[in-house]
Parts: sequence; C-alpha cells; structure tokens
Amino acid sequence: MKTLISLLAALFLLPSCARAQDMSGHHHGAPSPAADTIETQEWAKQRLAKSSRHQEWVKVKYGNREVNSFVVYPEVKTKATAVIVIHEIFGMSDWIQSLTDQLAEAGYVAIAPDLLSGMGPNGGGTSSMDRTGIGQAIRDLPPDQITADLSAVADYVSKLPASNGKVVVTGYCWGGGQSFRFATNRPDIKAAFVFYGPPPAAADGTPDKTALAKIKAPVYGFYAGNDARINATLPKTIEAMTELSKKFDPVTYDGAGHGFMRAGEAPEPTAPKATGDKDADDKAATKYQQDLTNYKANKKARDEAWERWKKLLASV
Repeated sequence: MKTLISLLAALFLLPSCARAQDMSGHHHGAPSPAADTIETQEWAKQRLAKSSRHQEWVKVKYGNREVNSFVVYPEVKTKATAVIVIHEIFGMSDWIQSLTDQLAEAGYVAIAPDLLSGMGPNGGGTSSMDRTGIGQAIRDLPPDQITADLSAVADYVSKLPASNGKVVVTGYCWGGGQSFRFATNRPDIKAAFVFYGPPPAAADGTPDKTALAKIKAPVYGFYAGNDARINATLPKTIEAMTELSKKFDPVTYDGAGHGFMRAGEAPEPTAPKATGDKDADDKAATKYQQDLTNYKANKKARDEAWERWKKLLASV
C-alpha cells in the first residue's frame, strides 16, 4: 500500500547504497554490493532484445568530453517529452537500458547517459570495468563533471527532431540522488523523479537549502518502506522543501526494499530442490519463503510506482 510520507535525504554514501540493494529477488537476494546486479541481468537483456523500438548509442560531445548515451525512440505520431535516465551505482546496466526502452514504449524519447564514459581502462565506460572498478569510478566522479554531462545530454535530447523540447530527469539509488541534484542545477527541466535517492546535503546529512532553493521544477519521490537509511532523513527534506515553497511529492511503498524498481522486474525466486539433508533443506525453504515475500512486495511496489509515474509524466 502506498503511504504518503516525506522525502529523501541525508548524505548518500555510495557503499551504503550498494549494500542497501539487498532486495531478494531470484537475482537479488545476496547482500554483496554489486554481486549480481551487473552480471546476471539476462532477463533485462532478453526484454530489451525483443523490443521493436528504435534503439541507438550516441556520443554526446561537449568540450573535450564525450558521453556515451543510449537513446530509445517512441512509436508515436507527435513529438514527445524527453526523459533523462540516470543509472544506479552499478553504472550502465542491462536493466537501465531496458527501463529506458520501457519509457519509450510509454511514449517518451528516453536517453540514458553512461556517466562513467571515459573513466575506464583505455577511455572506456561501464562495460570496460568490473564491479569493483565501477564502484571506485562512481566514487571518483567529479560533481561538476556529472552536472556538465547531464546538461549536455539535456541540450542534445531537447533538440532531437522527435522531441517536443520538454525534458524531465529520473534516477535510481545513486542516480536518484543525482536526479535531485540535477534539479538544483538545471532550472528549465520540467520535473525530477527521484527513486530512493537523497537530496543535496551537508556532511551531517542536513539538506542543502542553498541548493534546494534553486529548484524550479516539481520533485516527485518514490521510496521503499524497508529503507530506514533513507527514510530516517525524509522529514528534514520535506521540512526544507516546504520552507522554500518547493513542490515535493514523496510516496513510500510499504514492504518494498531499496531498489524495488529493478528487484520488482527480476524473475520470481525458484523453490529449492530437496537434498535429503533436513537442516539444509529447512534453511533453504525458509530463505525461499523470505525471498518470495520480498519479491512480491517489490513487484507490487514497482507496478504501483510505474502507474503513478506514467500519470505524472503524462501531466508534464
């Protein structure tokens, strides 16, 4: 059930974000940071491969930098609003590409920049690094470069012939925090959709009111009920946004875990096969039931959030 609450917050420590991705689907039950998220998303890859929509990789250039970006076009008769998709701490994953395609399916020009472009070996991006390298590269990204990358992508996508000139931004986990931050740096975006990510904040977690005061667009939040790390700081964010007369509309999805948009799309957990070892079988059965409960909660949250999001996008 959706529960209206307060928005995000406090300082977003990247390792914490990675640990919080324990969402227990078939591919997401392990507490290891990026253990399977970037390695076993065959389900997302297969969905993407079946899409009939036009997909392409483009290099968005500004100055001496190139940002490798994945663009998917909707099959519509009129020009469409553009959505910038900011990836998780795991970089340009199969799921992020699949989500970008799903946004195009819903009728939007969708673009997902690989913010690790040029940061890997021999100038590569996400695909050139292992999970340890991706995490380190994310931590080392200069904030000004992230802003410049996203601004260049916004300029690019807003001028595409298929675009109506309107641009919104969304992000997940680490990307959720970056989508909130981009709203403070890009006054002409039409909306920011923040999925379980924090706002700009001081070292002690206090929302940065100077930054938040620059926001012109409405900010919509999507949060998990089982995400105490983020939820504990939401009241301060709501307080700050209210004080600054900024539109902030957060919703929390009860029972869901951090990262539910991805976990809710993963395959349902499979029941374990009996081995004849009673203790081992009992433990496996208990874990399966917990994984199944978590999966169902994440799927429900994902489906409800997706419906809410599509309605909000249609109103932009």
